[in-house]
This record gives sequence, structure tokens and C-alpha cells, in this order.
Amino acid sequence: MLHDLVGPLLEPAFTLGETPTSWGEVLGFVTGVLTVWLVVRQHIANWGVGIVNVVILGLIFLDGGLYADASLQIVYVVLGLYGWWAWLYGGENRTERLVQRTSRGEWAGVAVGIVAATGVMTWVLVSFTESTVPFWDALTTALSLAATYGQCRKLVESWVLWITVDLIYVPLYAYKGLYLTGALYVIFLGLCVAGLRAWWRDLAGRAGVPVAA
Repeated sequence: MLHDLVGPLLEPAFTLGETPTSWGEVLGFVTGVLTVWLVVRQHIANWGVGIVNVVILGLIFLDGGLYADASLQIVYVVLGLYGWWAWLYGGENRTERLVQRTSRGEWAGVAVGIVAATGVMTWVLVSFTESTVPFWDALTTALSLAATYGQCRKLVESWVLWITVDLIYVPLYAYKGLYLTGALYVIFLGLCVAGLRAWWRDLAGRAGVPVAA
């Protein structure tokens, strides 16, 4: 059914070892790298490209049995639309939002959300799906949601969460046979480190930056 719906996206573009790599994974690779590069540069176009990317990756993850990751892409579309708006009008007096620090209250909320979401999604995946990596699928989903929330609000520490996610995703995708996607997350890891440095420089370059409420 899924193969019939997505058609050419799941057709093999080339083979790595004995594992075919689909056109969808190739497109996800290209749009994913472009999206993160645009985020590093704080370019508003990252949201449009990112929405295209998550739709493509959602189909790949569903086909690969990563059900929580596939569901996550739907949430990413909603967050992408919110982030698009927030970057344009989320600052003071509906102006462009600037890079902020994460407050203690937000950190506490994020931590509770990650633990709760990981627990619930792990139970759902174990109980109702055939996922072979339920905990790791759930944990990376929860961390990714938290990181995306921070990215929408231009919180500099969101890059720390993304770096953590990437360190888990690389071996996870290799285990699932999604080698090109695993390679994509190695590139993401480097871009996230660059993003953390770039956003910190931007933050340090402005005097008297308040902590995000």
C-alpha cells in the first residue's frame, strides 16, 4: 500500500553495499543539508525547505518501520509553520525574533516533556507496533521535538539538543540499513556544531541580551 502511494520516491537510486538507497532518501539528504545550513545562517527560507524535507523523510521512515519518527514528521510540519511565523513576527512588537538564551523554566519544562514523551511513546511502540528499536525511536523523537521547539524560538541551546539527537541517530539509521540517512546525520552533526558557534557569536555580539521568558 505504502509503495503504491509514494511510487518513485521508494524506487532505488543506487546501492550501498547490498542495501538499495531510494530516491526519497537522496532527496531527503539534499533538502536536509540545505535546511540545516539555512538555519545556521538564520535564513527564513529554512522553514519552507524543511517542510519539504520532513514530508519526504516521513515516507522513508514509515517504510523503514520507524513509526515514531514517521509520526514526528507531521508534528514537524506544524512546528515548521509556527517557526516560520515566529522568526518573522516573534520578537518585540511583532518584529523579527533574535537569538535568545533558554530560561531555567523552559529547561525544566523541556526536561519533563522529554522524559514523559519518551515513556509514553516507548509504551505505544512496544504495545501497538512492530518497531525493533522502540526506546531509541521514542527518545530521538522526544529530543527532536524539544530541539525543534527551541529552534522555533531561536534558543541557542537548541543546537545542544540537536547534537545529542544526531549522536544517537547515526548508529540507529545504520542499524536500520538507512546508510545515506545515517551519513546525512553525520553532516548534520557538523552543521549543528557550526550552528551553535554561529548563534553564540550572534548572541555575544549584542549587548544586554535578556534570557528568554
